[in-house]
Amino acid sequence: MVRGKTQMRRIENNTSRQVTFFKRRNGLLKKAFELSVLCDAEVALIIFSPRGKLYDFASASMQSTIERYRMHTKDSPNSNNTVEQNMQLLKNEAAAMMKKIETIEVSKRKLLGEGLGSCSIGDLQQVEQQLERSISKVRARKTEAFKKQIEHFKEKEKSLVAENAKLCEKFGVQPLQTLNNQRQKLSYTDSDPSPDVETELFIGLPPERRQKNHSSQR
Repeated sequence: MVRGKTQMRRIENNTSRQVTFFKRRNGLLKKAFELSVLCDAEVALIIFSPRGKLYDFASASMQSTIERYRMHTKDSPNSNNTVEQNMQLLKNEAAAMMKKIETIEVSKRKLLGEGLGSCSIGDLQQVEQQLERSISKVRARKTEAFKKQIEHFKEKEKSLVAENAKLCEKFGVQPLQTLNNQRQKLSYTDSDPSPDVETELFIGLPPERRQKNHSSQR
């Protein structure tokens, strides 16, 4: 039989509550004894039942264990002092953080060209050098990004050319690049003058007009 998970709340039934107290009390006393024996620890356990009955266990003397506990708490620092110390530490950390934030804001305004009136020549030179370093880093990063983009486009072009060649081979069509090369060759051939054509250079009137003029003079 599977036992359900026990809910951590007060048991309303008196009989069930007493039975549970009896079982858990014995288990707790047993665990305290085992802890003292196995780990050589000084253990003191005090239990009061709902009716006020006392149950206790002590690996040594209960009184000596209680006195030891009192001495330990007496020598330990006061909890109020510890809280105040923690609060002061947090205040100091917050103040340091605010000062650091203010310094960063001032530096940021200088890089934006604001609040430069109180800056000395050395401060202005530092701002200028910082801007130059920043610009150099930005340009280097931009160049790297362009190179990566170009490489990406080249790879994409290669894949598209290969895919185009596969499709052309599949459908028996010449690739587009081959057709463009052929068209360029044809256009170059058409525009190139034929070597068989002979041309002559004449100075003066053409031969026909020269003959007409000669006949009219006669």
